[in-house]
Amino acid sequence: MKNSIGLILAIVGAAALIILYSALFSVYQTQQALVLRFGEPVRVIETPGLNAKIPLVDSVILIDKRILDLENPSQEVIAADQKRLVVDAFARYRIVNPLRFYQSVGTVEAANSRLATILNSALRRVLGESTFIEVVRDKREELMGRIREQVNREAANFGIDILDVRIRRADLPEANSQAVFQRMQTERQREASEIRAQGAEAAQTIRARSDRDSTIIVAEANATADKLRGEGEALRNDIFAQAYGQDKGFFDFYRSMQAYEASMKAGDTRMLLSPDSNFFRFFNNPTPPGSPPPSAPTAAAVPSSGTMPALAPSAGEPAPDTAPVAVPAAPAN
Repeated sequence: MKNSIGLILAIVGAAALIILYSALFSVYQTQQALVLRFGEPVRVIETPGLNAKIPLVDSVILIDKRILDLENPSQEVIAADQKRLVVDAFARYRIVNPLRFYQSVGTVEAANSRLATILNSALRRVLGESTFIEVVRDKREELMGRIREQVNREAANFGIDILDVRIRRADLPEANSQAVFQRMQTERQREASEIRAQGAEAAQTIRARSDRDSTIIVAEANATADKLRGEGEALRNDIFAQAYGQDKGFFDFYRSMQAYEASMKAGDTRMLLSPDSNFFRFFNNPTPPGSPPPSAPTAAAVPSSGTMPALAPSAGEPAPDTAPVAVPAAPAN
């Protein structure tokens, strides 16, 4: 009898413990709870801690209240300028109304499926109204804000708050990218050729201007040189004339020395003169000092095949008194 009573008490105690355990549940910091009674929601618990429920009557649905990820697969979108774009986007959201979330979608997996459809529609709608340049560079931040607002407006019906929507990548398809690259390369080559042509034209202009300036400078320099040379020749002739007037004998001697130097250079020219010729008078019979010297003859180089011409006096000097003696040329040795 006593054993039966003890067994009954043990069974009752175990049942009481089971009922007590099933009447208590914990809610963690990352969770929020929805208490259902016979399938109908009766209470929402958003604060963490230990809570109670009616055993065998109430059930608890735990819902994550952390920031959740929605990864959207890449899809093609046609922009306003009829360019195809491969868009890869993602979203971040949080469940803010557990009751509405449970009644509309039930689970996170179902919510992700519904949100992916909404996100794709918003992407096509917003990006379809924008150009390729606006999506890629100019208005990307603004477009992502518009997409987030549209998705958030529809996600509010599920008790979800969309925190952020980002376009991870927006690019042309591979075939279009190659075509655009080829077009850009051709355009850059055309610009480079145009710049080279402009540079060659500018170089040719500068070179022509430089050649013209150098020609003018050389012509002016030659004119100045000719002028200075003429003035020098005039001054030289004037000096010769003054020297001839001051000492005619010394001038004859000086001019004879110049004639000797000019006529006795090495070459094919042969000159035949008599040793007692007046041309050699400063070698054989120099004029005594004090006596009036005779005029200095000038000799000319005689080619080997002709008669020796007379030496012409230098510019500005007076002609010699004695004409040179022309002799027949001797046969070459």
